[in-house]
Amino acid sequence: MLKTGVFLDRDDTIIKDVPYLKDPDMIMLLPGASRAVRLLNDNAIFAIIITNQSGIARGLLNEADLEAVHKRLRKMLADDSARIDAIYSCPHHPDGVIERYAVRCRCRKPETGLLEDAARDFSLNLSRCYFIGDKQSDIEAIHRVGGKGILVGHSTETISAEYHAKDILDAAEWVIRDICDGNP
Repeated sequence: MLKTGVFLDRDDTIIKDVPYLKDPDMIMLLPGASRAVRLLNDNAIFAIIITNQSGIARGLLNEADLEAVHKRLRKMLADDSARIDAIYSCPHHPDGVIERYAVRCRCRKPETGLLEDAARDFSLNLSRCYFIGDKQSDIEAIHRVGGKGILVGHSTETISAEYHAKDILDAAEWVIRDICDGNP
């Protein structure tokens, strides 16, 4: 049986956005982030981060830097009894300076490659999945695969999301309500 998952953007959704974050000590969880992830965990819903990390293509950080950041993020959440099931990141950008990453790819949001990879790895039904994020590319990616998008924060962009949440906890609570109402 195919399952439900929630894709989470990283920057300005779970953690404060620090441009091209490479220092794990700079991570600041946003209010409610741990509680939101724990709520998904407690309801047997996969919590999967999907993040564009063009800083790798731009030569501003490397894969080891990114891995260190994600390791610390997982630990910070675990310290609050919250678990991220997986992290998928796109290191590409067409304007990058690192040749192997300076490409158009299938994984940079709003493309759906990372969502499709997660669906395969976790047996997810993408049309029953959600994406919680702060940008048009997050919402567009989930809409391309038939899922629902939840916009967090106060974006100035006009974004057609199923729900506009004040923060990640509000978004996670809406997902649980939507699932309980039989809507995914």
